[in-house]
Amino acid sequence: MNDNRIEQTLECLTASFEKFLNVTDEEYLNSLAGWDGQNVQEILRYKNWDWFQGVGVYGFWKYYCYTKDVSLLNILQEYFQRSIEGGLPRKNINSVCPLLTLCYLYEVQPNEKYLSVIQEWASWVAEELPRTEENGFQHITSESRNDQQLWADTVFMTVLFLAKTGSLLHRTEHIEQAKYQMLLHIKYLTDRKTGLWFHGWTFDEKNNFADALWARGNCWITLAIPELIEMLPPEYTQDAACMMLRHSYSKQVYALKQLQCENGMWHTLLDDPTSYCETSGSAGIAAGIFKGVAQGLLDSEFLSVAQKTASAVLQEVDFDGTVHHVSIGTPMGKQKEFYKTIAFGSMAYGQALSILCLVEALKATH
Repeated sequence: MNDNRIEQTLECLTASFEKFLNVTDEEYLNSLAGWDGQNVQEILRYKNWDWFQGVGVYGFWKYYCYTKDVSLLNILQEYFQRSIEGGLPRKNINSVCPLLTLCYLYEVQPNEKYLSVIQEWASWVAEELPRTEENGFQHITSESRNDQQLWADTVFMTVLFLAKTGSLLHRTEHIEQAKYQMLLHIKYLTDRKTGLWFHGWTFDEKNNFADALWARGNCWITLAIPELIEMLPPEYTQDAACMMLRHSYSKQVYALKQLQCENGMWHTLLDDPTSYCETSGSAGIAAGIFKGVAQGLLDSEFLSVAQKTASAVLQEVDFDGTVHHVSIGTPMGKQKEFYKTIAFGSMAYGQALSILCLVEALKATH
């Protein structure tokens, strides 16, 4: 791959995503019916603070770490300052996501306002977040309580933040709770035949809904496990829990390698070649594989798998930062056909995951 091409594409992606941080996504806002009677003002707070933005600002942070470009750091500062001063939305699994980046920003630029928000939300996750049976993090969102449901998305959106606060705030119990949640999600979401991950589990009905091996759901895991291991202090990464995480990760990636399409992507249903190839999940999977190789969790042979995907992602990005073939939304489906019929277009999280993929691709060449 050509580094100049990757860097030019990243510039387009970050410029486009910065604009998204400052506008209201009307289609998204209109979808927030408010399961607990949220008023219009409350819903409007989600316009710039939810998982869409959370994944993207994490990409900004990773790109800043690679380039040391102060302008990227300034974008992050302005985003968090504006959001905090304007009032954050209600706490749920997805609205926790931007705080992972805030933890890292606080480490380089200590700010009492940042710390106060981090402490408040970490306490909520640890003590007040609704739980499923077996003390799992219920996948509560702005749209739905999702009673007694575990989703693969939760691992990236909330568990990583709690683990990071354990390190940042010297709270061992946060680290242990994060590792427990990872193990519980492995228990209920892993397909034992393949090592891939189902989208969700319901304790009420005792099943994995459609048994869907959804690409973007899997990408949250491929990304989250090496991220978690990397962010923890070394003394917390040598126990049985992290051993299980490493084995789960390597088995998943081995299965993903077997299912990669000739074009470098993955199908939105990983094991269904009649489902369309999807950019955001593919980009997230590749980002996680790049990280796994860099950390020694995977053999170097997997580098070519990720590079093939990164090359494909480059082909999906226009000069204005638009990313094509990104599945729109994706709530929990009860039939596999549901995933195949979801429309695709250009979504902000497609840009976000493409940024993460291409930053890791750049790092892999140096």
